[in-house]
Amino acid sequence: MGFFSQISNKYNSVARYNQILKVLIKYGFDDLVFYMKREKRFQFFQKLIPKSSKKRALQHTKWEKMRLVCEELGPTFVKFGQIMSNRPDLIPFDLVFELEKLQNNVPPIPEEQAKDIVEFELKDKVENLFAWFDPKPFASASMAQVHKVTLHSGERVVLKIQRPNIRDIIFEDIKVMYSIAAVLEKRIPSLKSFDPIGLVKNFEESIVKELDFINESINVQRFYNNINKDTGKDQFAISPKVYQDYTTDKILALEFMSGIKINNIEELEKAGFDVNDIGKRLATTYFKQIFDYGFFHADPHPGNLLVMPNGLICYLDFGMMGSILPRDIEIFGQLFISIIKKDVHKIIKVLQKLSSNSSIPNMRDLEFDINEFVEKNYVRTIHKNEMSTILLELKDIIVAHGLKVPTYFYLFARSLVTIEGVIEKLNPDLQQFDMVRPYLFKSVSRNYNPLKMGEKVLNSIYELSNYMEDFPGDLKNAIRKINSGQVKVDLTHKGIDPMVHTLQRITKQLVSAFIAVALVIGSSLFIINNVKPLWRDTSVFGIIGIIIAGILTFGLLLNIKKGDYDN
Repeated sequence: MGFFSQISNKYNSVARYNQILKVLIKYGFDDLVFYMKREKRFQFFQKLIPKSSKKRALQHTKWEKMRLVCEELGPTFVKFGQIMSNRPDLIPFDLVFELEKLQNNVPPIPEEQAKDIVEFELKDKVENLFAWFDPKPFASASMAQVHKVTLHSGERVVLKIQRPNIRDIIFEDIKVMYSIAAVLEKRIPSLKSFDPIGLVKNFEESIVKELDFINESINVQRFYNNINKDTGKDQFAISPKVYQDYTTDKILALEFMSGIKINNIEELEKAGFDVNDIGKRLATTYFKQIFDYGFFHADPHPGNLLVMPNGLICYLDFGMMGSILPRDIEIFGQLFISIIKKDVHKIIKVLQKLSSNSSIPNMRDLEFDINEFVEKNYVRTIHKNEMSTILLELKDIIVAHGLKVPTYFYLFARSLVTIEGVIEKLNPDLQQFDMVRPYLFKSVSRNYNPLKMGEKVLNSIYELSNYMEDFPGDLKNAIRKINSGQVKVDLTHKGIDPMVHTLQRITKQLVSAFIAVALVIGSSLFIINNVKPLWRDTSVFGIIGIIIAGILTFGLLLNIKKGDYDN
């Protein structure tokens, strides 16, 4: 059985290679015809080419042909193209634009087959599971299709059903892609820097997650929780809830959301909505995801956005999400504030923080490019301030100077381009920087909260005290190793005195800083709790503590300014 299985697998791979080759030859031949027509060469051979082939060859650009290749090769290559459209650092912008248009044009799963998948996954008959099951899907894509159902409780739900055998098809295609990537890396050395095998590996990790509907249900629940925890007046988003009892790795059950598509301006106005206000609300929901939650919808195109009857913006389809570390949220805030302030040196420092490799080969060239970027951006903002344009231009500088930034940077830039297009149609006069400015300053100031700083100090003291418990044992082990000859120490006293002096100064500065912070926190608590005695309704102890902290801070700043030149 294993022998015949191996033969079958080999045959499937060969058949797939053959299909891929045919598609590539077809569009490669089209490119050759286009070249001959444009350059007016090989007139004799041109006469032998059928008119239909000439027409097709001249109808599309080379980037459109690449998109058509992906569409013709099926779901795996469509998904690969969609993911590559998030990497403008690797592929030309014109190709990014084309890959964003990739469509999944496939016929729906037959009704009986869809029911069989549901019954197999949920271990019961459709009639027992649901009061009503719509046999016709209202949405269909290459990996899954969506059906409306009604639970026996009366709740309306949508079921996302994975296509049968789609995993086998995708995994077989991934094997082929690995083989192609290995050949490209070996035969075309210039492509090695793009790491073709690494790209396929990243794609494999991404699509494996997307095939697992449990993972998508976690994304939905995380997004839902972020929104529900936010009780602020500027919380205008909503998302469907997950029905865990009807969700498996191949079935996803979500609350049915009924609203108006956000790009249907005529319907919105008929329903009495102010489309300018909807544009503001959409921008607010997006900036909150980035700067407040650190978890954002990475594909906010109009098909994934509904306006609900209560005016809230409903997000749909959580297969592609971006996640940002709290530290990086603050760095992003610093980046945009530095751009607004035209602070070239600060922008470079922030990019170094954001970059995984902070060494810059040519600092002078980078300073020049950032300065040009800042000046152009200032002139542009007089007319229009598209944040996506700023990020994409900054991306070009980052790539040109060999800096590396986290993947979410490109997801953020791409999703920003998408959502700006939607906002532009709803509210063309909306000043995005005016809207995002409060979130930027909040993200930066979050770490400078006195309580946060106090918490950091207390954590540092706690960690230091824990280390002091382990220190005698560590010292004993070190001495034992030295005595047994396992460690040899060779000390050369060259220039050690200035270093000792510097360490002493740093230690004094740190101690002074800790005391100043402790005084500020303690004094703040005295003032908040009105600890007596009072002077003009303010705690005297609190006032004295603040004054002492101010003196200590002033002395500390003088000491830092003096540098290592004091004796």
